[in-house]
Amino acid sequence: MKAPVRSLSKDQLVWLGTNKCKHGHTFLEHYACYMNEEMHSDERVGFLDIECSGLKANFAIMLSYCIKVRGEKKIYSDFLTKKDAETHLDARIVKNCIKDLTENFDRVIGHYSKRFDIPFLRTRALILNLDFPQFGEMYHTDTWDIARKKLCLSSNRQGVIAEAITGEDIKTRIDQKHWIPALQGNKEAMEYILDHNMRDVHQLEANYEKLRVFAKVTKSSI
Repeated sequence: MKAPVRSLSKDQLVWLGTNKCKHGHTFLEHYACYMNEEMHSDERVGFLDIECSGLKANFAIMLSYCIKVRGEKKIYSDFLTKKDAETHLDARIVKNCIKDLTENFDRVIGHYSKRFDIPFLRTRALILNLDFPQFGEMYHTDTWDIARKKLCLSSNRQGVIAEAITGEDIKTRIDQKHWIPALQGNKEAMEYILDHNMRDVHQLEANYEKLRVFAKVTKSSI
């Protein structure tokens, strides 16, 4: 993206030509970086990932969630406990996830989240009779969409993207020995899944920061 130099003032051109983006180039050279950082400047951005017992929200429940604050160590999270498993299943977790999203963020970023995480969370909220952000109340960006349109990889899975553009896939594998006990609220199994969940959002942020300069920041609703 080229800077619209003819429509900019002298002071704006000087600022763009003397300040640099994260890639070490001036904003005049990397105007796309300026546009992305400018559009994000007032937004509270969070990176969301959820873990579930299955793929369809009317036959499965949420096991955990993580929402990482962009550029900070802070992560909002929760996971299924034994008491949850024995009483109201994921009602408490879904409620807390929505609360953390709506109270702390203006934009949520996920991977394949337009097609899974957000619809799953919305469906569980409706089933549990909980409020969920309505159209226009929160913005959403999906790194799967960016990768699909801007990259040429063997797969657009988050781990494949990470290995290609950051050099490392930090995600762990969840197998049967963790999954089944987690459904019963086993603390050790859930802590493993939560760690997996946290790795996901760290990797998601790293991928996004690499990819965002190639895509326009839109006002797409959650």
